[in-house]
Amino acid sequence: MNNQDDHNRQNHTGGCLCGSLRYEVKAPLKAVGACHCKQCRRWSGHYWASAECPIDKFRITRGEDLLSWYVSSGFARRGFCKSCGSALFWQADRHKTWKDHIAVSAGSLDEPTNLKAEKHIFCQFKGDYYDLADGLPQEMTET
Repeated sequence: MNNQDDHNRQNHTGGCLCGSLRYEVKAPLKAVGACHCKQCRRWSGHYWASAECPIDKFRITRGEDLLSWYVSSGFARRGFCKSCGSALFWQADRHKTWKDHIAVSAGSLDEPTNLKAEKHIFCQFKGDYYDLADGLPQEMTET
């Protein structure tokens, strides 16, 4: 299998810290993006690194009763495990362009992910305690 095949893997699985909530994605995941907005930093404890997929290719395979959603803005919600608190999903479920996709926490994916970090977004809001020196593109996204 070459690197392109690895990146385009059709099946991915993942779960929360306690293992009670599990999910699967039956589609290639987009490359990992890192969001530095204030909400993502407060929610994840640093910045939010995630990979996106179509919502119709995503499903909870175990522990659906443990999944809780927090409505964090006028167009998006954040999913987490009620048992251990793991931050797992971000979905713009009320946004006309993005509602058909879900972002899964890169750290919650089972390895090997065969994914690579692609870019940083909302960089103007990054924390003052770290630098972005990995050479990836840095977007100053408008809110």
